[in-house]
Amino acid sequence: MYKRIARTALIFILPVFIYNIAFRIYPIIYSLYLSFTKFSGLGTPKFVGMKNFQSLILDKEFWLSMLRTMQFSAEVLPANMLLSLLLALLINRKMFGISLVRSICYLPVITPMVAASVIWTWIYDPNVGILNFVLNLFGVGSVNFLGNMSTALHSIVMMRVWRGVGWNMIVYLAGLQSIPKEVYEAASIDGANSLEKFVRVTLPLLRPVHMYVLLVGLVSTLQTFTEVYVMTQGGPINSTTVVGLLIYKTAFDYMDMGYASAMSFVVGTIIMLASILAMSRRREVAM
Repeated sequence: MYKRIARTALIFILPVFIYNIAFRIYPIIYSLYLSFTKFSGLGTPKFVGMKNFQSLILDKEFWLSMLRTMQFSAEVLPANMLLSLLLALLINRKMFGISLVRSICYLPVITPMVAASVIWTWIYDPNVGILNFVLNLFGVGSVNFLGNMSTALHSIVMMRVWRGVGWNMIVYLAGLQSIPKEVYEAASIDGANSLEKFVRVTLPLLRPVHMYVLLVGLVSTLQTFTEVYVMTQGGPINSTTVVGLLIYKTAFDYMDMGYASAMSFVVGTIIMLASILAMSRRREVAM
């Protein structure tokens, strides 16, 4: 009987196991191998040892793209967390139509990134974009948001915040609803007003949620690629070239798969460490 159960379980597990081996584990191992080679994508990889990693240490373009990625994260995460928390506080109540409001707030999350990027590219268009249309109504004049070095990255930040707020809102909402009502009642008995309850009760009890949202958001923003590729292709003058886009260009535009693999493993190590921290905080939230 136990053998039959084990056989049945293996049948169900096998497709996922094969998928992970073929599309996750093998590509990671092969990419690690390529990071020690010179390989254009054609022919046979030429082993060069640690040369790619040594070149990476002195690669100004790579470190500048890392700084842009960090800047992108530093702009996205605080805005996302603040707006998500405010939205969660607003919808954490029983009132007519609140389910519809929650659904509307969550809609950007389920919008494919490519579709969302195309929509926001149109919104930012200096000629026919709705944002510039509104600005012209107030006499401000058209702004080339994605074509200006000083505004391009910030414009993509706004799009990313819009798309991510709904997910974090749900996480914060779950955190708010897990706070016992007795804690607020005790605070009221002690004479605390609404602001004091928020500062001294809500925020401290949401600390595990803050950490979870922050770390998961950091992992996500470090992998930014699609929206930058669709909206600016890294321009103007590389002002929006984040590290994910640089890795793509190195591999498929410059045809240097080995060097791109070395880049990806440096970034992957950072993401892995952040993921470990995020998973540990996730268990804390669950408890």
